[in-house]
Order: sequence, then C-alpha cells, then structure tokens
Amino acid sequence: MEEASLFSTGKFGRFGGIFVPETLVTCLNKLADEFNLVLHDSHFQAELAVALRDYVGRETPLYFAQRLTNHYKNCNGQGPEIYLKREDLNHGGAHKINNAIAQAMLAKRMGRKRVVAATGAGQHGVATAAACAKLDLDCTIVMGDVDMERQSSNVLMMKLFGAQITSVQGTFKDATSEAIRKWVEDLDISYYLAGTAVGPHPCPTIVRQFQSIIGKETRKQAMEKWGGKPDVVVACVGSGSNALGIFHEFIGDEDVRLIGVEAAGAGIDSGKHSATMAKGVIGVYHGAMSYLLQDDEGQIIGPHSIGVGLEYPGVSPELCFLKDIGRAEFYTVTDEEALDAYGLVCRVEGICPALEASHALAYLGKLCEGLPNGTKVVVNCSGGGNKDAKTVLNYQLEKQIASHTCTSH
Repeated sequence: MEEASLFSTGKFGRFGGIFVPETLVTCLNKLADEFNLVLHDSHFQAELAVALRDYVGRETPLYFAQRLTNHYKNCNGQGPEIYLKREDLNHGGAHKINNAIAQAMLAKRMGRKRVVAATGAGQHGVATAAACAKLDLDCTIVMGDVDMERQSSNVLMMKLFGAQITSVQGTFKDATSEAIRKWVEDLDISYYLAGTAVGPHPCPTIVRQFQSIIGKETRKQAMEKWGGKPDVVVACVGSGSNALGIFHEFIGDEDVRLIGVEAAGAGIDSGKHSATMAKGVIGVYHGAMSYLLQDDEGQIIGPHSIGVGLEYPGVSPELCFLKDIGRAEFYTVTDEEALDAYGLVCRVEGICPALEASHALAYLGKLCEGLPNGTKVVVNCSGGGNKDAKTVLNYQLEKQIASHTCTSH
C-alpha cells in the first residue's frame, strides 16, 4: 500500500474512493493536487510547524499516569504502565486544531474566502472557527440542533471566534450533509474543511496526514522516556481522525498493537450505539465506501453515544482497511462504562477527559488484565471533558433519582 497510490485513488483496499456528482470531482481533484504540493513545500511546512508550536501549543506531553497505572495493577502489584497522549492540552481543548489550522492555511493558499465545516461535539467547530479568526477567513459552522443543546459551551465559543452558526434538525450526520450542500453552492470561493477522516478522496487522507503529528510525537517521546516504542496504542473511534492520528505512525510496526474503541451506547444489541466496526455493513455514505450502520433496505440507522463526537454512522475507510487486514483491533464500550472512566480519571489523575476519549480509557479495565508487567500502553486523550461536565452531572442526577425511586418502592 504505497502513499502515492493513495493520493491518486483514495482507495484503501475496497474502501474509500470518490462517490460524488461529476461537478464535485474536478474540485476534489484540485484539492488533492494542492494537498500534494503543500506536502513537499518547505515554506508551507515551515509556516505550519510554527503555527503548531506557537498557536496550537505542540508538542503535547506524553504523560505517565502513575495513579491510573496503580489502579490497574493486580494483587501481586504487577501490571502495564499507562501513558496519556495529552491532546486535551491543545489550543481549543482537543486534537481537532491540528487539522483545522493546517487546512485553513491550505484554503487561504488556494484563494478561498469562506470556510464551511460541520461539527458534532463542537470541538472541530471551535477549532475551525479559531483557525479562521487567526487567518481572516469567513467561517460557517453547521451543527445539529440536538448537538447544539448538548454542547452549548462550544456553540458560545464558536460565536465568540466570529463564526456564523447554522442549525439543522438532527445530529452530526445531518450537519455534514448540509455543510457539503453549502460548499457546493459556491465552489469557487468556498472551502469545505473536513474534520473527520471520512468523505470522498482526498478528505480522509488530508485529515489523517495533518493529524499524524500525534503519532510522530508519541514515537519520539516514547524513545526519550523508555528507549523504545509503545507496546499498545489505544484510541476511541467515532469517524476516525484521532485514532488514525496516533495509529498511522505505527502501522508498519507489527509489534505495536493498535486498539480502537467504539461506542456501544446503551448496549451493542440495543440498537442505540455507534459501533460501526462491530455492527456495520459495507456501503457508501457521504461520498466514500466504508462500514455503515444501515438497515436491510440500506437506510442509515441513527447512531447513539453519550460521547457526541462518536455519533456517526460511518467510519474512516483507512480504519476499515486496517480492520480487514487484521492490523488493528476494535472493541466496544457502553455509555455507562465511559462515564465511569470519566469519573475515575478525574479522581485519580486530576485530568478531565472528554467523554469520547473516556471510551478508550474505559477499555483499560479489560485490556490490562491480559498484559504482562511493564507493558507500555499509550492512550490518546483526544480532548478535554469540561464540555461534558453538564452531561455527566445530569446522568448522575438521573441515576440517583432512579435509585431513590427503586428504593422507595
């Protein structure tokens, strides 16, 4: 699987591709050509490096979670060593800014005046709005009304950064459809800034490439800390940007386990989940082929997760390919397990992880049981959980009320 062929075809095995109207193909091909140029443009890369350092705040720490490590030790005091890649410390509070600032720079280079983006949990929206404010680009963020209510603090931040917010009925999948429609209205001046590793080529490759800084730093920092590579790398999986961001650097290292954790929601067999790898079948959605949550008639099944950023019915074509060839493993975690991990990491490390990242952290309970003493495990803490405090509090209150009601009866 050579890089050059991916840029020209956008295919990862049977996944990916360009399933869009002919009018969009020319525009996407221009984007692919420009992307290829900036990859080898020393001036662009130097400007990006400065922005990542001075604006985003990179590099982010590879943090040894001592108390979390102790929590998962067995009765003999043995267990793996757990490290967190602290993407929550980036400007904007998540990994999303890595890609947003790079693509906003690309949009400006292409002469585009207006950026359009869709967001679910709001982190990509905040990152895009911030990047556009920095680079003096008009910014329109499309967000589902359900998500706007759940992530009101991020909506406020986007407005403060000067973005125009467009509400649509539904969630992230609906916002994505509307954002693409807005982009198509004026292809000459608009730029669709994808935040997820999905969609038609070259969007998944662009997002993965600009997020791969996470894995590159992780390799360097691991070498500095213990003189080797991680043994296991764990990341939550919604559509795939943070997982590929840390996985991609290690795909060629067969001795490094790559573990993606999906949202099982109310339960993997409940019908209320976002476990596309576990339950999806192959189909085309938003311009690319991947695993999809769909019914027998091919209609999209609405995804569910307590982590809003994991609610998408499809998933990265590249991750689908890694699953098919057995290079990456995928497991699921329920809402309740993720909420428990959120609370645990807050209490034992004084770090508040996003509910999305909490899915990856929740899987440690099962993972650590089978790992040899001293195994180096790196979990991508893809975002901060301040945005989720209200959701967690409401869940706890509802649980207390339910428990009290049961006790009373």
